[in-house]
Amino acid sequence: MYRYAIIVGIASLTATSAVAQMGNPGFWGADTKMEKPGVPAPHQTNNTDRLFAQLAAAGGKAEVEFAKMTLQKSTSKSVKGFAEMMTKDHGAANDKLRELAEAAKIPLPKDITPDHTETKKRLDGLDGRDYDIAYVKAQIVDHQKTAQLLAWEIGSGEDAQLQRFAAQTMPKVLRHLQAAQTIHAELTGAAIR
Repeated sequence: MYRYAIIVGIASLTATSAVAQMGNPGFWGADTKMEKPGVPAPHQTNNTDRLFAQLAAAGGKAEVEFAKMTLQKSTSKSVKGFAEMMTKDHGAANDKLRELAEAAKIPLPKDITPDHTETKKRLDGLDGRDYDIAYVKAQIVDHQKTAQLLAWEIGSGEDAQLQRFAAQTMPKVLRHLQAAQTIHAELTGAAIR
């Protein structure tokens, strides 16, 4: 019984600290304005928030661009379905992130990152099955990076709204990652049957 009480106590402390961590005080800047003691005013950002918003915006823009290109070039029904999901889901996430960034006065990049530019060039040179496999493989890598970026914002950000956005976006990104892995396995014959 004593063991059970300790486990329940630790679990409740962990849950309480996770909820309280929105607006993470360990990463507040010295100039953070407070709404009340221990609660930062809305849209207070730290370097993590700003870098997160900029990287997520560039990545989201790339996801939509790649998806639109895939809808034109792909020969696979499942890859096209995935690209349609990327256009819809990342388009909506991009709009929400833009709204939050504007409220927090975080400038967002207008272009995709150099890494995404290289991926786009590589994909431009491919067609058919080779294109489909390369696109889905790139999506696996991008969604793994995005999941890490979201986790970083959740744990280290200061702006509670950006942290909530990251927490709400994480399950969808993980579903995208799983879908991309499944499609890649089907395309390459590595699927377990």
